[in-house]
Amino acid sequence: MFDPTSFDIPADALEERFITASGPGGQNVNKVATAVQLRVNLYRLGLPPYAFHQLKALAGSRLTSEGILVLTAQKYRTQDANRQDARERLMEMIAKAHERKARRVKTKPSRTAKAKRVDSKVARGTIKKGRARVQPD
Repeated sequence: MFDPTSFDIPADALEERFITASGPGGQNVNKVATAVQLRVNLYRLGLPPYAFHQLKALAGSRLTSEGILVLTAQKYRTQDANRQDARERLMEMIAKAHERKARRVKTKPSRTAKAKRVDSKVARGTIKKGRARVQPD
């Protein structure tokens, strides 16, 4: 099982840019760059192949063609809080990518189930035949 506390993200895989946030907030929004854009190079994270592919699928449109995951955090009014929020969201995505789906076990219907299905089809067919026009003899 994956433990997010033991997973260390290499410093060279992260890049932070501070941008002005959008939305309401008055002059503070227009003057101060509080939103953080966290750019993560997925190739430098050193993830196992299954987790790497799952993380790419989870990233969706936030993933660039160069393999850079872009997370934007602008929920809070301070840079530090937004930086923390972006990193927490990244760790949640990595933890979710490490979850393995249970393998599907193929099953076959039993002989009795097959016979029951055929019998019900035959019974339905006879009901439908009974609705046909009566042929004059």
